[in-house]
Amino acid sequence: MDTRIALIGIIVERADSVERLNMLLHEYGDYIIGRMGIPYRKREVNIISVAIDAPQDVINALSGKIGKLDGISARAVYSNVGCER
Repeated sequence: MDTRIALIGIIVERADSVERLNMLLHEYGDYIIGRMGIPYRKREVNIISVAIDAPQDVINALSGKIGKLDGISARAVYSNVGCER
């Protein structure tokens, strides 16, 4: 199965959506390489980076589901490196 390496950048502006976000990340956990969260207290947001290795449709689905959560934005950036899983 062809997979892609991507980074999903997430901005959390509403803390009450974090539980649903964590549920989604857990649901796609088999594809996640790692994640890093940075609380930016000055602006009252959290910035999360999720590195993922998955088929492109899986990455798009996760990014889209995250982006539909209230008070959360998400965008995926793809590597040009192809890999097999």
